[in-house]
Amino acid sequence: MKKFLIPLLLLSGTAFSQTKLRPQIDKQADAIESQVIEWRRDFHKYPELGNQEFRTAKIIADHLRSLGMEVTENVAVTGVVGVLKGGKPGPMVALRADMDALPVTERNDLPFKSVNTATYNGQETGVMHACGHDSHVAILMGAAQVLASMKDQLQGSVKFIFQPAEEGVYDGSTAGAELMVQEGVMDDVDAVFGLHIWSQIEAGKIGYRSGPFMAAVDNLAITVHGTQAHGASPWSGVDPIVTSAQIVNGLQTILSRSVNVTENPAVVTVGAIHGGIRQNIIPEKVEMIGTIRTFGAEQQALVHRRITEIVTNIAESAGAKADVSIGKLYPSTDNDPELTAKMLPSLQSAAGEGNVIAMPPVTGAEDFSFFQREKPGVFIFLGGMKKGGDPLTTPSHHTPDFYLDESGFKLGVKALSYFVVDYMGMK
Repeated sequence: MKKFLIPLLLLSGTAFSQTKLRPQIDKQADAIESQVIEWRRDFHKYPELGNQEFRTAKIIADHLRSLGMEVTENVAVTGVVGVLKGGKPGPMVALRADMDALPVTERNDLPFKSVNTATYNGQETGVMHACGHDSHVAILMGAAQVLASMKDQLQGSVKFIFQPAEEGVYDGSTAGAELMVQEGVMDDVDAVFGLHIWSQIEAGKIGYRSGPFMAAVDNLAITVHGTQAHGASPWSGVDPIVTSAQIVNGLQTILSRSVNVTENPAVVTVGAIHGGIRQNIIPEKVEMIGTIRTFGAEQQALVHRRITEIVTNIAESAGAKADVSIGKLYPSTDNDPELTAKMLPSLQSAAGEGNVIAMPPVTGAEDFSFFQREKPGVFIFLGGMKKGGDPLTTPSHHTPDFYLDESGFKLGVKALSYFVVDYMGMK
């Protein structure tokens, strides 16, 4: 029996270091819940688009400084980074929240309904936190306050990353997490954690997945070149409209015949087609744009190759020509399997084991993936749907009726704080 004594003692010590700060976190999270909700409502009323989060960033920076942190502003344009140095040596753990809103006009009748407008893509529009980034900011500000209250007991340091432009920027320039990485935000980080509120999961629950969780997103642009002709004599030209219709149908065979859908799904969507100006003229060209969603580099390469093959060969068979352009945006969000397994007990302790749900892959995309390409990371979904709600009828993200149940925010504060102290306890 003696040969088992040392491993048991080591395990006991590790478990103690992971759990001893949790009661303090629970108490602090309870105390700060109303403040987190107040912060969120303020950000919701005054939302700002990507790389324009000036008011939001100032509130964050002032808060982090009030907690005694080293604060850097204007990171990746409008981002804020705060570093909390713990009282004991250990790893640097990063927590991230995104700050930007969307060009959506809110329809909800709330006391804190959005009052902001903006010009986006040349059009006047309302601005709304229609994806819940206001809650992400408020929750991370709460976690910062909780962890700062026990900094002398932390076995390491915490980097709080408040990221701009997760939804991208209209001019197509490098933005958000990718630009933060380029500016060195992840250089001294050992592990990174983040969350996204999810309106189709009940408040009080957490969704997670090991490995590929959210899809890579790429932009697709196709131009089909034909030969213009009179609509009454189509044989005298090459019709790019008919060719485009065949291309759209052909692209769907990638999903049904080329991708192994038992491993991960994929999506190829043509979202817009433009061609022609008059009912009796066959146009010279047709332009299509769309989106591609894949999981993992191998699947992404396969889908990109098949798109090019199908488009160019269908066009050639019709006597037309086609240009294909694929612009990579965000890689897939992949939760490090080893780190996910280690941190799962933290989630189960924070929410209750029955409230932590293993999820299928999600075809939405997140630029948190850029942080995960640098260091091991875990990204989770935090429930934001009212209890007893129907996920099929609850307004989804990016819509004017998007709404969150604020009772789940406290769980977000606990989960992020547990991630920090438990990861530190493992090192």
